[in-house]
Order: sequence, then C-alpha cells, then structure tokens
Amino acid sequence: MSANPTPSRVLHTVSPSGIARITLQRAPANAYTEEFLREIGDAIRTLEQDDSVRVVILESGLERFFCAGADIKVFESNSVQQNLALVAQARANANAIENSSKIYIAQVTGHCLGGGLEIAMACDFIFAAEGNYRFGLPEIKLGLIPGNGGTQRLVRRIGRRAAMEILLTGDTFGLAQAQEFGLVDGIYDGEALAESTTEFAEELARGPGRALAATKRALREGSSLPLDRALALEAELADSLYETADAEEGLRAFVEKREPSFNQ
Repeated sequence: MSANPTPSRVLHTVSPSGIARITLQRAPANAYTEEFLREIGDAIRTLEQDDSVRVVILESGLERFFCAGADIKVFESNSVQQNLALVAQARANANAIENSSKIYIAQVTGHCLGGGLEIAMACDFIFAAEGNYRFGLPEIKLGLIPGNGGTQRLVRRIGRRAAMEILLTGDTFGLAQAQEFGLVDGIYDGEALAESTTEFAEELARGPGRALAATKRALREGSSLPLDRALALEAELADSLYETADAEEGLRAFVEKREPSFNQ
C-alpha cells in the first residue's frame, strides 16, 4: 500500500444496555484505505463475538462526513492487485454487517458517498440528520461501478428505476431526495438524531437476542428465496426458539401481565 500520513481510527464501545457503537474517525472524510477497512472489520468481528451486544450503531466522529468511500488518491496510486485487496476487504465488511446476528443502524450526519453509502446500506436501518450534505454512488464517473454491494443493495432498497438513475448518472443527491427515494429510514434534526437513534436501539436491545437474530435472518435470506423455501426457513427459525429461556420468559410475562426481562 502507498504511504498515508493520515492516521486511521476506528473506535468501538459497548454500553451496559447491550448497545455498541463503531465510530469512524479518519479525518478529513473517513475515506478508506485497506488498513482502515481492516480496522473496521476487526471492530465488527469483535462485537459479533460479544453476546451482550444486541444492536450496533455505526457512526462518524467527523463533522462533515459519514464516509466518502475509497481514498481516491490512494486508489489511483495503487496497483490493480492492491485495489482488488482493498475492495475485497470492503466487501467482507459489508457482508459481515448484513449477515451479523446483531441489528445495525447507520447514523448518518454528513456526506455519505461511494463505499460509504455501500456500508450504510449494508446496515438494517439508516437514520439521518437534517443538513445540507450529499448521498451518492459516483463510481460511473470514474469508469467503474459500485463493487461492495452498491448495485444490489440499492435496488433492493429503492427499486429499479431510481437505482438505475443513481447508478448510471453517478450524480449525488440531497437528503430530501434520499427520503423521496426511500433510502433513509428516519430523519431527525441534528440534536435529536443521536437521542432518537439511541432510544430506538435501546428498545430493540431490550428484546430477545436470538429472536432478533432469527428475524433478521428470515428477512435477509427469505426475501431472495421462492416462497416455499422462505416459509421453510421461517419455520426452522421459529421452531428453534420455542425451548429458549427467552420464549419461556416472554410467555410467562404475558400471562403475568408484566414486561419481560430477556437474557438471550
């Protein structure tokens, strides 16, 4: 890899309530190199192995950017083999988020472009702050196409017509159009975003961990299967939960007219 004087930083923390945060802090734009992507991947793997974690919030520690995607100066100076290694790590990170047993929320407060948007779309929810910043997948302007899941996750989020327009033009768009496309799941003013995201994460984190993971898997895998196979998957996942302590607690709490206290 080419030398890069900008230090890479990925912080991850876990709260007592089962909520983790991955904070990207590589100034000035969270543009990624292979090293930065490996740090993100390390954080994802660490949290995946932590049974206390139910929900992960992926956020930026920078004021103006969520993530600008690949560092184009590094990308341009790399060999093809180096760039393929970088892209492979970016794909692995996005796939790890999508296939995680944890619920991931992208908390977007600034420009979300290229590979940055791809990693946000790998999350289960995208919550955004009000502001004058841009979204986009501009790879076509570089003679490329998104290669970290951007084409496939975008069309599944917003439909074919809008996805074709975004991908073929490479044009960026603002928050209002992102909302119109259905790309974001919630928009909040700057001060309310973190609070609203945390409140939603806490609500989810109070739920049964195995049932949350099963729900995510049923939706993720079942949506691309024929109905009979999707129903079989749902049945397999549902049946696996009946003998869990959380199911026992949920049923007992319902009968006793109280809030359940889940452990799994």
